[in-house]
Amino acid sequence: MTIIQAIILGVLFCFCRMGILYTWPKNIPLFGALLIGIVLGDVPQAMIIGAAIQAIYMGVIQPGGNIPTDQVLATFIAVPIALQSNLEPAVAVTLAVPVGLLGVLLDYIRRTVNAAWIHMADSYAEKGNTNGIMRAHFLYPTLALIGIYIIPVAIAIYLGPNAVNAFMEIVPDWIMTGLQVAGGILPALGFAITISVIGKGNVIPYFLFGFFLFQYASQVNTIAFALFGMFLAFLHITFTKNKTEEAGAL
Repeated sequence: MTIIQAIILGVLFCFCRMGILYTWPKNIPLFGALLIGIVLGDVPQAMIIGAAIQAIYMGVIQPGGNIPTDQVLATFIAVPIALQSNLEPAVAVTLAVPVGLLGVLLDYIRRTVNAAWIHMADSYAEKGNTNGIMRAHFLYPTLALIGIYIIPVAIAIYLGPNAVNAFMEIVPDWIMTGLQVAGGILPALGFAITISVIGKGNVIPYFLFGFFLFQYASQVNTIAFALFGMFLAFLHITFTKNKTEEAGAL
């Protein structure tokens, strides 16, 4: 791999991670594997590895925008390294899982840094500096992404698995423990935010029913839960449609 290819993959990772090209399925491993295969010239093998990684993230959701694991970073690190090292897809999956957790740390850093731009924009707003507000809103966050996302990912891809493993060994245990604790709390925060956004009194029982069903029916997979949820949604709409129309007519 050349340094140019590593930089291109770093930029593509940033594009996918930040949601550029909004309606594209850019934040799933299969799409990332396609881009990686095109850049490295081995689309079939990249897609095989991407499909193996996709399987472990099919049920991952991001409640309230909080990510339990970064499947985009896992893809953009594991697939190129597996292609370079001729690793089996199963081995690439074992590499993807810890890298995905490391991506959560990068996301926390990005969000923390972005908070500084918000306060800077407030300061510019008090002074009536519209150009400063625009810089704080667009320019500074974009430049920060170069240091937080593009450069580290490009270096990790270029230097290969040894660099990734060495970095993971440098991270102290107390930081990893703290991330695990935070990772256990943030989903609850995400659910609370979700309820505050979409929660209505008449559908809260469905939410609580789904939560406890998921907890106690561990043998049922996510697809079955989704189908069951669609069935309940259909019944709810069918039996409450007349009441809604009557309320609208009044």
